[in-house]
Amino acid sequence: MAILSARRRSAAISVAAVAGLAAAGVGLAVGGASAGTVSGSLYRDPSSAVVRWVAANPGDSRAAVIRDKIASQPQARWYANFNPSTIQSEVSAFIGAANSAQQIPVLSVYEITNRDCGGASAGGAPDLNQYQTWVSNFARGLGNQTVLIILETDSLALQTCLSTSELNARNQALTTATQTIKSGNPNAKVYLDGGHSTWNSANDTANRLRAAGVQYADGFFTNVSNFNPTSSEANFGRAVISALNGMGISGKRQVIDTSRNGGAAGDWCADDNTDRRIGQYPTTNTGDANIDAYLWVKPPGEADGCRYTAGSFQPDLAFSLANGAPNPPTTTPPTTNPPTTAPPTTAPPTTAPPTTAPPTTPPPGGNGCSASVAINQWNGGFTASVNVTAGSASINGWTVTVALPGGAAITGTWNAQASGTSGTVRFTNVGYNGQVGAGQTTNFGFQGTGTGQGATATCAA
Repeated sequence: MAILSARRRSAAISVAAVAGLAAAGVGLAVGGASAGTVSGSLYRDPSSAVVRWVAANPGDSRAAVIRDKIASQPQARWYANFNPSTIQSEVSAFIGAANSAQQIPVLSVYEITNRDCGGASAGGAPDLNQYQTWVSNFARGLGNQTVLIILETDSLALQTCLSTSELNARNQALTTATQTIKSGNPNAKVYLDGGHSTWNSANDTANRLRAAGVQYADGFFTNVSNFNPTSSEANFGRAVISALNGMGISGKRQVIDTSRNGGAAGDWCADDNTDRRIGQYPTTNTGDANIDAYLWVKPPGEADGCRYTAGSFQPDLAFSLANGAPNPPTTTPPTTNPPTTAPPTTAPPTTAPPTTAPPTTPPPGGNGCSASVAINQWNGGFTASVNVTAGSASINGWTVTVALPGGAAITGTWNAQASGTSGTVRFTNVGYNGQVGAGQTTNFGFQGTGTGQGATATCAA
């Protein structure tokens, strides 16, 4: 997977300057105008590069920090390979897993012809006709529930390699791609490339967005693979929105990549900079009517291309970003979690698997706790999401006992320590989710082989 290079982006910033202008859990959604137009919790990919690394390296001294602060968080799934014959099934499988978890997936489309102007993340579709074929197949896999689409990073902010005719063709391709995705899934939220706050000016960015069909999209994204503070990006976004309003294009909103903007800013490659930090944890609860979400579009720990291959996961980069960063909030824990062992070899189905809903029982009284388990089953395997709810008083530590059906075996656990793999299995809290406020809920999960449907859970505090 190729993900754009900050080194190339820093060069673009310098050119722009000469011209005149560059989440623990998942926050629970808050309705109303203060949180933009997206409501819901974000989906974490249980087979991402960081999750696989944590699973394969449990004894590494960096693993706990990387697991708790990066692998625990929802990040974008990038689609950067030209694979028109398989892209629909790949997207459908990912969307099906997110839908079954009742969460919102984030997909980053990075396939435009002549992407990155031939830089470290060069590639894309051979020509724009084949690009439209790829996009059409991509759109067929999107289902009909809410998805967030980051459409072609740098496609508008970086145009120095395009002739006038090539630029016009790209703008038309992005307009058509937006309309195709919206036609495939009317509930898809599509965001176009807005660069970032220290690259092109707000007026220039608005003009580029208009030319590329932002009127058909939901808004624009900024700060992907960059390090500018969230406050600077929000101010820039407001200026872009104001400029769009002046053009008669209203109702557009921003999403901001906060995956590594919690430390030093500047424009040098993150591969060689130890002053970066992960920024705000991903959430749709932004508290800003102009901003739909704070996202981790650039997966923390994946390289920029100046020291390591662009897009490759590097644990030293991940540890540098996470070490010293605050822990994810314990009051809004993630509701889908990565396994601590390798993901199962049986792929999830390409349609949403049946879900066993947790019982809607009230929290227990006194100092006790209750537990409910929801099973997402597919052919040969399953994942389980377990909610632990405190009673009328807070608890400091919990143990959940899960009775598994015969033949089921646990292959991975997250946000808990497991004792046993089959039959009756005891799960105890880890350090950051043992304290649960009165009436509050935390979450852990596990995955396994066989049939998980019918599993029951009890809790003791």
